[in-house]
Amino acid sequence: MTKSSRKKPNTIPVNLIAPCGINCRLCWGYLREKNVCPGCLTDDSTESKKAKSRTTCRIKTCSQRTKSSKYCSDKCARFPCQPLKRLDKRYRTRYGASMIDNLKVIDKAGVRHFIQNEKIEWTCPECGDLMCIHKPACVSCGRKRQ
Repeated sequence: MTKSSRKKPNTIPVNLIAPCGINCRLCWGYLREKNVCPGCLTDDSTESKKAKSRTTCRIKTCSQRTKSSKYCSDKCARFPCQPLKRLDKRYRTRYGASMIDNLKVIDKAGVRHFIQNEKIEWTCPECGDLMCIHKPACVSCGRKRQ
């Protein structure tokens, strides 16, 4: 068993859906106990707590995204751009998840619908906790992902 002493709530706040379409609530950077990342869309006052790779992310800091467009797919003529395609390919291959598909769901049905689907897809059937996209088994109970 790998029960973490710092259990996260089983909610997925809207501000944990990154501009690229990844659900930061499922990210190991957010779930781990040391050097915790607060999520890609946290305000600038928490930037110092983020890993440098998160603060300099080309997708998050893209100049094509305006303040009124929260996600890469919002009013962007370049969607999906090359950096997003590369990230999407890596996540499809390694973790069976697609940021581009996530963004299409958000565009079509809204972020709240997307979050509802994420809760269903990523809730561990054994313990009921949300799983980590980067781990092959639930970090709370050890059940393997299917």
